[in-house]
Amino acid sequence: MEEKSRLLTIGQFAALHGINKKTLMWYDEIGLFKPAAVNPENGYRCYNYYQSPILETILLLRELDVALSEIQDFMKNRSAENLKILLDEKIAALDLQLMHLQAVRKTLCNHRQNMDTLLTMDLSEISIVEKEERCLVTVDIDRDVTFEKEVELITAETARYQLGRLHDASYGSMIPVSSLLQGNFDDYTKLFIEIPLLKQTEGLHMQPNGKYLRAFHKGSWDKMPLRYQAILEYACRQGLTLAGYSYEKGINEAVIDRIEDYIVQIEIPVSEIYSPPQVF
Repeated sequence: MEEKSRLLTIGQFAALHGINKKTLMWYDEIGLFKPAAVNPENGYRCYNYYQSPILETILLLRELDVALSEIQDFMKNRSAENLKILLDEKIAALDLQLMHLQAVRKTLCNHRQNMDTLLTMDLSEISIVEKEERCLVTVDIDRDVTFEKEVELITAETARYQLGRLHDASYGSMIPVSSLLQGNFDDYTKLFIEIPLLKQTEGLHMQPNGKYLRAFHKGSWDKMPLRYQAILEYACRQGLTLAGYSYEKGINEAVIDRIEDYIVQIEIPVSEIYSPPQVF
């Protein structure tokens, strides 16, 4: 115990806590953290081990970007209750930061996956892929909804779910399979927003897991009906029953300048796969 009461020089105490001794001098000057003793002959500041937990608390709060004024208020009224209140606030703020970073990471992974697809894709290929369930925010549209109105709807939803930036989510459009089967290839009924790490699912659109038919379209939208016709013909040949919605999203907006180079990924749930009867 006596060892813990021994005085350390400002340099020794600063080195013990991995900081510059000028930081300790500044803390002393503003009245935030005082030395245990000051040599009356030379004015040198000295500290002891018992002060270490207090300094580490200050350094932790500073690392959490707590304002100096808040730390000074706490130091003037230091108690278990006040420290708990302060830490509860900072833990809640840190949890929000962690959620944001996780969402950013998922967004980056989605973009990287899109780039992998671009580098390996065959535009003419139609394939079947396995997908996990996704929860989507949707807004209803029809042929009469203008582009300006669509932007307004998307902006309202991103604000509602507290998205800081558009890049925090991915966007696309949806067209019912029933419309495709009737040849109504421009009957878009919803826009979707995929928000990483949504906290709720009630009232949102659940894109089912399972097998999906995946295809791509490059170029202007006036050629999209031809691509859908090819998709439906492929499904018919393969004995596939399509259901729900077709989900469309652009995958290369970040790396193109011309609309002619725009690539849309099309994914449609497959509800049934019929195998032809075997002949023995």
